[in-house]
Amino acid sequence: MSELLPYQYVTLRCVPRVDREEFVNVGVVLFCQQAETLISGFDLDEARLRALDPSVDLDALRASLEQVEAVCRGEAGRADLSRQGARFGWIAAPRSTVLQPGPRHGGLTADPAAELSRLLRRLVVPPQ
Repeated sequence: MSELLPYQYVTLRCVPRVDREEFVNVGVVLFCQQAETLISGFDLDEARLRALDPSVDLDALRASLEQVEAVCRGEAGRADLSRQGARFGWIAAPRSTVLQPGPRHGGLTADPAAELSRLLRRLVVPPQ
């Protein structure tokens, strides 16, 4: 059996209208310090997002999600975000924007990339 490694993750939520407090999960960020892994993935269900707010700016949302991916890769360009743990903390910090992190959760995995895929299927991608 492979060694199980602890990890943390946050679900990324699109909150098109903060005043209504409705959201759609659009991504997941997973941090596994022992595997030196900080990865993210996202999937936009445009119909669900437009059902909450027909005027949601999907291009801006995609750009924000791509920025999260760049932060995960260490391409943020900020000296204070040089370590993966600091980058995960920055991503997971509460904010009141259209793209918000949910609460932190944790688990154990032998394969962080496979766990990210499982979490995306379970929490973000709607059933077909």
